[in-house]
Amino acid sequence: MSTLTIPFLILAADAADQPEVSPMWQMLLLFGPPLLLLFFMQTIFGKSEAKEKARRDEMVTALKKNDQIVTIGGILGTVVSVAEDKQSVTIKVDDNTRLKFQASAIREVVSRDSKDSEKS
Repeated sequence: MSTLTIPFLILAADAADQPEVSPMWQMLLLFGPPLLLLFFMQTIFGKSEAKEKARRDEMVTALKKNDQIVTIGGILGTVVSVAEDKQSVTIKVDDNTRLKFQASAIREVVSRDSKDSEKS
């Protein structure tokens, strides 16, 4: 016998001594741990993703004229107008330059209107 077949013969002899396990239990033991891991990872990351989405939605609904913003592309500007449905925003980048963006393209509000900060 070659030395390569000896480990397989030992494993086969060990497997013959083991009691028969039903196919249902074999599948459960095979797929159970990875499925549990995926479930826990989805639970952990799903909650943080939901919090981030809620924060962004709140930020977009609170947008108003004269807010300083940064877009996801890194463009700095001042909000000139917000559409009624809060889906699009027009920002002023320079004296004669205005750009219209989807509200979802806004990464963050840098500063609020100075009138609002004086009231607070």
